[in-house]
Amino acid sequence: MRVSDVIIVGGGIMGCGIALRLRQAGARVTVLERSIPGAEASSAAAGMLAPQMESDGPGPFLELCLKSRALYPAFADELRELSGVDIAYRPSGVLKVAFSEAAVQHVEATVLWQRGMGLRADVLDGAQARALEPRLSSKAVAAAHFPDDHQVDNRLLVRALTMAAARVGAEFRSGYVRGIVHEAGRAVGVDLDGEVLRADAVVLAAGSWSSLVQGAGVEAKAVRPARGQMIQLQTRLPLIQRILTSEKGYVVPRADGRVIAGSTMELVGFDKQVTAAGLARILDMALELCPELGSAPITETWAGFRPWTEDKRPYLGEGPTPGLFLATGHFRNGILLAPITAKLVAEAVLGERTTLDLAPFRHDRASTRAQA
Repeated sequence: MRVSDVIIVGGGIMGCGIALRLRQAGARVTVLERSIPGAEASSAAAGMLAPQMESDGPGPFLELCLKSRALYPAFADELRELSGVDIAYRPSGVLKVAFSEAAVQHVEATVLWQRGMGLRADVLDGAQARALEPRLSSKAVAAAHFPDDHQVDNRLLVRALTMAAARVGAEFRSGYVRGIVHEAGRAVGVDLDGEVLRADAVVLAAGSWSSLVQGAGVEAKAVRPARGQMIQLQTRLPLIQRILTSEKGYVVPRADGRVIAGSTMELVGFDKQVTAAGLARILDMALELCPELGSAPITETWAGFRPWTEDKRPYLGEGPTPGLFLATGHFRNGILLAPITAKLVAEAVLGERTTLDLAPFRHDRASTRAQA
């Protein structure tokens, strides 16, 4: 069946990215958002494009992340053309810093297997790392350098994607989605505040709220909110050029002197409070990496919800019933995975052969069933 009408539940970067690709393919698209598009996890992130730094090992998920990272330079150019917004894509690189012998062994092992895959990565001793970043702590004994891990300004990305989707003709509506409407075993639309909106396909891209959408078939334990607290500091001039990370967290420098530091990972339900303990942990981590941040004023604190899944992989593609498609559960990698998710889910909705095999990201994949 030719898909001509699509409803997307969720107006964050996933929903807007998919809307953009579907409109460009000729489908009529309505994006439903309960608040301001992109106001939740999409705006509360740090904007890291760091699959190498964050990876636990080779496999389908790393392949997905690497392919999405490779799309970003052209994606940034396209969004600038469509929206007029520069998303501040910066090829900054990442230093993953080790302060202990155990951490040194971990970064050495990570660099070894990544170089075996042909990826660029190096182990630096403390002096070599400080030669790249002179403000790095004198207590750092080693670091893994990932020059191809980069960053964007995620808030600018949200704005650009929302504008781009609207410019190509996606319709945006606000309201509360009561549930997915089914007929004869197929998703045929949604109930929006008591009004039934019909469509050929429904895409669930509601992030941490996905399991709350009635009729979506996403169990509460499958996608859960993981609270992440964040801090923004301001320096007169940038103290560091690269993203600095450790086993405790990260600091992300912006070109204008802002520094984003984070983050906690707390399974506390939908409690979005910023806590003293959370901020203390983040500040301790940031000052351990770069002690000179101690004199920087704190200009903003916030918390957001990452859509957490048990195996840390997203749900992409066909959902539990015909006509329903999933784009949720991206956890800490939502910003990174935005362009590849938009491409793959649009292909699936349109009935095309997907660029990547989506079997490892199905809603009923083996790892999910085994833990049910």
